[in-house]
Amino acid sequence: MVNVLRVNFESPEASREPLETIQSVLDSGGVIAFPTDTFYGLGADPFNPEAISKIFRIKQRPADKPLLVLIHSPDQVDRLTDQITPLAKLLMRSFWPGSLTLLFKAAPGLPRELTAGTGKVGVRLPAHLFTLQPLEGLDCPLTAPSANISGHKEPTALWEFPSTLGEELDLLVDGGPAPGGKPSTILDATMNPPILVREGAVSRKDLQLILPNLPE
Repeated sequence: MVNVLRVNFESPEASREPLETIQSVLDSGGVIAFPTDTFYGLGADPFNPEAISKIFRIKQRPADKPLLVLIHSPDQVDRLTDQITPLAKLLMRSFWPGSLTLLFKAAPGLPRELTAGTGKVGVRLPAHLFTLQPLEGLDCPLTAPSANISGHKEPTALWEFPSTLGEELDLLVDGGPAPGGKPSTILDATMNPPILVREGAVSRKDLQLILPNLPE
């Protein structure tokens, strides 16, 4: 049975010791489930190919679908890509923190498992406290695909987890219910003009305020 760690992320003092536990699991190549600003996600060290492969196995996720990465500061983008265009910087300033995932050219050395061989990596700076708080306390960015079997409903609370999912998790971080709602919008910032890959919480109209030439 999976270990459950209950954490109050609104209290930095109360969350300090649990964050050490979470970091230990991640450092050992483990996979955690944790609340994000949309759904519960599956977190692992994005630089650890074995941990990433474990996420694909847990989710029964097709190998050609890459994983997105959450960061707690724009400074962390440099660890994931070495090509940040002026337009990408404008999008970061305009929509981060928030629900826009940007696709960058993947930095050399990022695991192929993370990018699914696309050569690109999706990155997002979330806005919600209970996602930012643990990210700020950890040493590395964190993968964050939804904590579900691929194609099934995304969980917003512990009782929505499929039983088979928990069998392979190393730690389930109970931070209370996640807000749910629309998933993040995904924009390919490696293209000029950028390409809207998935319209989600950030609408096409929102993007067109910054990108009037965004293709329909």
